Amino acid sequence: MASKETRLGGIFPALLTPLHEDDTVNSSSLEKLLERVYRAGVDGVYVCGSTGEGVSLPEAERRKITEITVRNSAGKQVIVHVGSQSLDESVRLAEHAEQTGAAAVSCIRPAGADYNEMLAWYRMLAGNTSLPFLAYYFPASTGGPLSIDQLNEICRIPGVRGVKFTDYDLYTLSLLARQGNLVFNGRDEVLAAGLLMGACGGIGSIYNLMPDWFVQLNRLALAGNWSEARAWQDRINNLIRVLVRYPFPLVLKQVLTWEGIECGGVVGRKTVLSLDQQASLRAALDALGIFTFA
Repeated sequence: MASKETRLGGIFPALLTPLHEDDTVNSSSLEKLLERVYRAGVDGVYVCGSTGEGVSLPEAERRKITEITVRNSAGKQVIVHVGSQSLDESVRLAEHAEQTGAAAVSCIRPAGADYNEMLAWYRMLAGNTSLPFLAYYFPASTGGPLSIDQLNEICRIPGVRGVKFTDYDLYTLSLLARQGNLVFNGRDEVLAAGLLMGACGGIGSIYNLMPDWFVQLNRLALAGNWSEARAWQDRINNLIRVLVRYPFPLVLKQVLTWEGIECGGVVGRKTVLSLDQQASLRAALDALGIFTFA
């Protein structure tokens, strides 16, 4: 059973997975990306999640990502997403994460699983590791919304420490947090509001590009300086309004590639953004004046 005393919280980029053309992990770029986000002061990283394309990667590559990440994360916490279409694979990945030295594991609701099937899956996973387990709640992507009673039932599973809460229903987020659960805000657009409503930190995609912005927002929130925190949220959202016009996570990989971290395409697709897309993205980002591409 996982310990309820393990302390997790703060800013965790949902790390991208840089890939070679054959869909194997680009180890050198992954190390550069880790150096980039840690230099900005983040508290840890969340690997192999939706942004990291974990469910689409083979088990061997996911193990490699975990090993590289933990090896390059001294003094930081690594949360490993172990979601898969195979429960046996998820259990193996959770066991590997613990053996490698991760701080926690997480799992999204399996595609096609009903609520009771998800509960059984989570019980099995949480019971096969001593690491804290974070349920990954993403109703827009898998399974639709759950009630507060259902979410509380998940959090009562032995070993479950809390939830990666990727939804805009911050009222429900606040109720979960008030019950003593660790709740990470998962919608980048509302991090300031999520922190105000009781989130212990944030896990998000845009953190890959501007990790220092999210670190600063969190510091302001911890200090109770909500007006400045909201100003940083507005700045973040100006960037998000540009990025959401393009395919995710391909647009994030393109920006990082322009910044010198070769990220390749997404799993199963060799292409990058089209030349027209690249030109319009570059113009929109130049107008924001926040990047200094070579």
